[in-house]
Amino acid sequence: MPASAATPILQVHDLCKVYGAGPNTVAALDHVSLTVQRGEFVSIVGPSGSGKSTLLHILGGVDRPTSGRVTVDGVELSTLNETRLAVFRRRQIGLVYQFYNLIPVLTVAENLTLPLLLDHRRPDAGQVKALADELGIAGRLDALPGQLSGGQQQRVSIGRALLTRPALVLADEPTGNLDRKNSAAIVELLKKFHAKYSQTLILITHDPEIALQAGRILSLEDGRIVKDEVVRP
Repeated sequence: MPASAATPILQVHDLCKVYGAGPNTVAALDHVSLTVQRGEFVSIVGPSGSGKSTLLHILGGVDRPTSGRVTVDGVELSTLNETRLAVFRRRQIGLVYQFYNLIPVLTVAENLTLPLLLDHRRPDAGQVKALADELGIAGRLDALPGQLSGGQQQRVSIGRALLTRPALVLADEPTGNLDRKNSAAIVELLKKFHAKYSQTLILITHDPEIALQAGRILSLEDGRIVKDEVVRP
């Protein structure tokens, strides 16, 4: 954790997410509480169905909890209506998904700058080029997603999440659709940007080698945190 990381960027209190009703009730999250300091790199691990993705989606404001509170950078997400939540998410939370979620009819440059355009902000051409250089896709800015490899598409997805310099970056199995070589490259990119910009990174993974690269590992089972382990200071 960077030396400046003394302020919680994320506070989760007694979070529950319940699906269904009566005998068909399923508790995807069962009274989850946690705090993440600014600048931390945290991995979340657990078996399929343990609640990892549900937790990440609620942390990112993509889904609402049944009960409990999530506070990101001093803002309690439950106090925001859908419009204000969408704006907050674009500005303060970067989301990276396993299946890239790129817009197929937009070029790489347009996909990269989409959060800015939705926020009615003019992209800085120099910043976009510099980011593309760091991502290793500078020569592909005019290409469509279908013309890219899986690894290149995930680089675009990461760039889109990082362009606004969000306070919190959430990555849901970002290497799950890639081979070992591309997986390693993607994790190195995330670590590079985490270190360079002191961004807070929370990453879901099934890969124990990837999980161990974080400073802290949260283990989920049946919607509960069963272990919270610091693996490096």
